[in-house]
Amino acid sequence: MKKTIASLLMASAFSLAAFQAGAADKVTLQLKWVTQAQFAGYYVAKDKGFYEEEGLDVEIKPGGPDIAPAQVIAGGGADVVVDWMPSALATREKGVPLVNIAQPFKSSGMMLTCLKESGVKGPEDFKGKTLGVWFFGNEYPFLSWMAHLKIPTDGGPEGVTVLKQGFNVDPLIQKQAACISTMTYNEYWQVIDAGIKPKDLVTFKYEDQGVATLEDGLYVLEDKLKDPDFKARMVKFVRASMKGWKYAEENPDEAADIVLENDSTGAQTEAHQKRMMGEVAKLTAGSNGALDEADYKRTVASLLAGGSDPVISKEPEGAWTHEVTDAALK
Repeated sequence: MKKTIASLLMASAFSLAAFQAGAADKVTLQLKWVTQAQFAGYYVAKDKGFYEEEGLDVEIKPGGPDIAPAQVIAGGGADVVVDWMPSALATREKGVPLVNIAQPFKSSGMMLTCLKESGVKGPEDFKGKTLGVWFFGNEYPFLSWMAHLKIPTDGGPEGVTVLKQGFNVDPLIQKQAACISTMTYNEYWQVIDAGIKPKDLVTFKYEDQGVATLEDGLYVLEDKLKDPDFKARMVKFVRASMKGWKYAEENPDEAADIVLENDSTGAQTEAHQKRMMGEVAKLTAGSNGALDEADYKRTVASLLAGGSDPVISKEPEGAWTHEVTDAALK
């Protein structure tokens, strides 16, 4: 009899666990790039059970050089994506109605890193130089900056020659370009690790140049927000994700270790990820997840000021909402 009761209790426990697992709401997140500390908050939220506490079953899909988040979500491959606002707004204007529902990154980590020997001391020295630029939507902040400086990007002594930069630092190391695109948390340190000393470099942070645009926001398709169930899932997702980000800020080494555990490629190193997490924490600091409207307006103004070829042609409408974060932060 005791054995029968124990068996029934065990069966009931398994049934409850199976029911709870089956009842979890699925959410698919598409990252902008490969598994690294740039996305630590999401991996931490999953590893520490923050998503599970919200009743969510979250799949985190790494990105890569051939993966455009906007294309993935437009094709139904994700519920929410991480993207930079310039890319998201340009995509929205082209017909894919992305909406920013949260902004975990408060500051920009983008900069140009230049060899001092190239003669570049200030932005006025860019003229006549070759500059490495990322594309696939990452070129928009650069093009906007050059428009602010009134420097053509089609070459010549009064313009700059744009080198389509791969996602590495080779053009600077091999001296194919005077400057290349880098992030404060990633490629800059790859340059240092390659043996170039900081004293031999000149860096220009977009934040310091007054042309910084918002990076690594969370975006969904506009029509999806009309579904109350979907919106409720996003509220839970954002709440758990921001819990993950704040945990990562306070425990950077542990967060980096969690990222490494989720890197199936084995391409990342402990030293690099821990250093990256320390730098990323500086960019997420000060954000509770809600988009700062002043930051949004600054980004839009920068993108509109593109001379004859601006990144976006008009002020966007409906490109962001506080509805999700208002509910998530209660």
